[in-house]
Amino acid sequence: MRTFTAAVHQEEDWYVARCLELDVASQGESLDVALANLREAVELYLEEVSAPSIEATPLVTSFQVGKAA
Repeated sequence: MRTFTAAVHQEEDWYVARCLELDVASQGESLDVALANLREAVELYLEEVSAPSIEATPLVTSFQVGKAA
């Protein structure tokens, strides 16, 4: 079993989930559905690609700026 990192954002009525270690993304009408769809997409990707290019897990953090964008 391997742990991957997902970045999720909302586009109108859909949640878009992207795996940060692989070039794989999916979507769903809720956060849970988007993550479940991403999990399935990553599993399928790993089954199909003989030598997947898995990037190192990036450091994900937040920061503040002085003015609102």
